[in-house]
Amino acid sequence: MSIAFELNGRPVDLDLPDDTPLLWALRDHLGLTGTKFGCGIGMCGACTVHLNGRAIRACLTPLSAVARNRVATIEGLQDHPVQKAWIEAQTPQCGYCQSGQIMQAVSILEANPDASDADIDAGMNGNLCRCMAYVRIRKAIRLAALEMKRTRSAGNANG
Repeated sequence: MSIAFELNGRPVDLDLPDDTPLLWALRDHLGLTGTKFGCGIGMCGACTVHLNGRAIRACLTPLSAVARNRVATIEGLQDHPVQKAWIEAQTPQCGYCQSGQIMQAVSILEANPDASDADIDAGMNGNLCRCMAYVRIRKAIRLAALEMKRTRSAGNANG
């Protein structure tokens, strides 16, 4: 079955069974390996991508669910403030979970730019890091939130 959707701003049409997990379509058929396989049951967050701007687990999402929708992966982020903050805060250790962590963080800040630490903790719950970098992850999200707020303020002052 042919399934068409938008991936990182570009049209994609895949001829795969409609129950193929999005994760495997991305990795095995489209070569986008930034989205990681972790647990396969949606509990670790390593496979987090965006569907119409909302964070989802690609290992649990059948390809049929993305038909005629927008999917964004870590490869689709271009110099996002969260990515820059991740570098500034020296967040990753092993790095395996980081693409999922970043995609979840972007989703949180786009929904709630003024997220409190409690909001961040709640929103990141379910994105596991075996290196226990949670303090640096929260620090990076706070840095990104400040940068996004500065950018919004500068845009409002100029517009």
